[in-house]
Amino acid sequence: MGFERKMLTYGDPDDEDPLETIRTKCEQSEHCVHYKERLETCEARVGSKSSTEEDCTEELFDFLHARDHCVAHKLFHNVK
Repeated sequence: MGFERKMLTYGDPDDEDPLETIRTKCEQSEHCVHYKERLETCEARVGSKSSTEEDCTEELFDFLHARDHCVAHKLFHNVK
C-alpha cells in the first residue's frame, strides 16, 4: 500500500495533496463563499427540525459545482 501511495503522489507520502490545498483556497473564493453560506444555512435549518423531509442536496451540489469549477482552472498548473 505504501508503494501505491508513493506512486500516486510522486513524492514523499507525507507531502500535502495539492488537490486538497486548492480545494481549500477555492472554498474561500468570493464565488464559492456564497454557495457555502447557502449550504450552511440549509444545514442549520434542517438540523433544527426534529422531523422534516427537506434535505440540502441542491445546496450541496451547487457548492461542489462552484468549488470544482474553480479547482479545474487551477489544478493542472500544479501537476508535475
